Amino acid sequence: MSRAIDGAKRKNRRLKILKLAKGFSGRKGTNYKAAKDAVTRALCHAYVDRRDRKGDMRALWITRLNAAARAEGISYSRLISGLTKAGIAINRKALSNMAIEDSQSFKAVVEAAKKAL
Repeated sequence: MSRAIDGAKRKNRRLKILKLAKGFSGRKGTNYKAAKDAVTRALCHAYVDRRDRKGDMRALWITRLNAAARAEGISYSRLISGLTKAGIAINRKALSNMAIEDSQSFKAVVEAAKKAL
């Protein structure tokens, strides 16, 4: 009787890669060799970009804060400096949400920052 080497394992390993490559264009979506390279590259980019997203979000919050602060007559850098001097510790995400959703609270925070300068 012949001996089975690794048929099922090998097939499953290849199917896992091809499943990840579903939707890739051309040979990269159907050919194992090409798909393996494409999937490896895609996973590397996904890993790096998950970390880059955090910086992108911070930049977005700062842009929003700058616009909201300038509407109140103060620049972003002076706002952050005033908050630090006033001892108010609110992160940029919370401040950005406050500026969008609760303008009265944001105005109060800006006034506190202005007084501390």
